[in-house]
Amino acid sequence: MATIGFIGTGEIASAMVNGITDQGHQIYVSNRGKQYAAKLSLLSDVQITNNQDLIDKSDIIILCLLKNTAKKVLPKLNFRKYQKIISVMVDISVADLNTLCNPANNIEITIPLPFIANGNCPLPCYPTGLTVSEVLGKNNRIFVVNSERGLNAHFAVTAMSSVFLSQVKISSKWLSQFTQDKDSSEAYILEMLGEYLCSISKSNTIDLNGAIDALNTSGGLNQTLRNHMEKSDISNNLLVGLNDFRERLKLNLTE
Repeated sequence: MATIGFIGTGEIASAMVNGITDQGHQIYVSNRGKQYAAKLSLLSDVQITNNQDLIDKSDIIILCLLKNTAKKVLPKLNFRKYQKIISVMVDISVADLNTLCNPANNIEITIPLPFIANGNCPLPCYPTGLTVSEVLGKNNRIFVVNSERGLNAHFAVTAMSSVFLSQVKISSKWLSQFTQDKDSSEAYILEMLGEYLCSISKSNTIDLNGAIDALNTSGGLNQTLRNHMEKSDISNNLLVGLNDFRERLKLNLTE
């Protein structure tokens, strides 16, 4: 088991800590972000301390800061050469991290989402997934990505989460007009879509075209609604939105 320190104490850091408690690790958490730190301090394997102290005590450091904060905070800290670094920070490259965390140079980047607290969170990693697997691989699937550009594209598609949830919210509000039960309407749509997507993702051979075709009965409800949505150019609007991330995430066509 490992000694693990979290610099930055927000929603994602809190979710990650909750996802690895009771696994034998000793976990140190930054005393910044008092709301989350106070709750995490109640866990038996978590200690709250300052950034330098947790670095001194930890073999693995997980960075959960905003870009501008990281560039101010990290250069003031003393890392050790053989410490392992996991970054979950958007807009900060491996090259940037090598500078910010010098002399530590065993660095990986991954992209956890809030539900990692409960496991089953897919974790794209670059340049390897060795340390991420050591800390988070027990309950989550690791996807090793072969380029930093590819990893950044994964960051981009995580933004679909809020798009998806906003559509669920609209649909559940519509449904609750007829049920007069907001909570049940939301739960039904989330469970219906969640279990459906899980059944596809866990099949031996993922076949999105086949799954769509199975819902494409001529004149059926699914086909009718999808055709209506396509007329509003929803597919192209999604691609435009994703392409808007190209400059920010350095998604040039060639490397």
